Amino acid sequence: MAKWGEGDPRWIVEERADATNVNNWHWTERDATSWSQDAINGLLLGICVEGEEGKCEITDVSNIDGEASINNRKGKLIYFYEWVVKASWTGTNKTGIKYKGTVEIPNLSDENDMDDLDICVALCKDQPNTPLVDLMRRDGVKKIRTALGNYVKHLRTEFTQGMILPTDNALNKQREEPQAKVNLDKTQIKTPTIGKTTNTGVKISTASFSLKDTFLTSPEELYRVFLNQEVTIQNLFK
Repeated sequence: MAKWGEGDPRWIVEERADATNVNNWHWTERDATSWSQDAINGLLLGICVEGEEGKCEITDVSNIDGEASINNRKGKLIYFYEWVVKASWTGTNKTGIKYKGTVEIPNLSDENDMDDLDICVALCKDQPNTPLVDLMRRDGVKKIRTALGNYVKHLRTEFTQGMILPTDNALNKQREEPQAKVNLDKTQIKTPTIGKTTNTGVKISTASFSLKDTFLTSPEELYRVFLNQEVTIQNLFK
């Protein structure tokens, strides 16, 4: 039996605010299949491109076959998705003639980047050749690739909310931050405004006086005494 305070941190329930999945250590999984099917359908349906050849639009997403899930292990999210998507498009040329075609994406997977996706655009077998196919392969494929990239982005952000649970330490830190800010505001030193005169130092009481000397001699003799050092010395030692 481990000593108090020396147990495996994975089992210390006090470190989780709700005592669930301590430190996000244990494997948890969330099924994203149904959510992904709705998301892919919504992103692809209605994609429209227009050019000199005419106008094309994805009118139906007939098949979204595969699965998707997100796993949380040791606080890290692991994404898994693999799809085969089939859709239909309708095009109208400048003269008003309509054409029908298909779109197939066989390798929408976490193992492939968006640039590596195979997006196959074709006409239905009973349709004559038309430049609208080139329009879909040129501009339509770009929009489809962007839409599927948005699906992966939403899968990694919106659908994963709440999978990594905050620890009790993190919650305490969030509570301490506002309090620390308040304390900092209270201890801030106000900077004096430039231009205002401030009185500094200590006031000392003072007094004034005058001193007056009277010399009993003539001005000429006094003047001679101050200028002649020998006369001054003689007068001092009389």
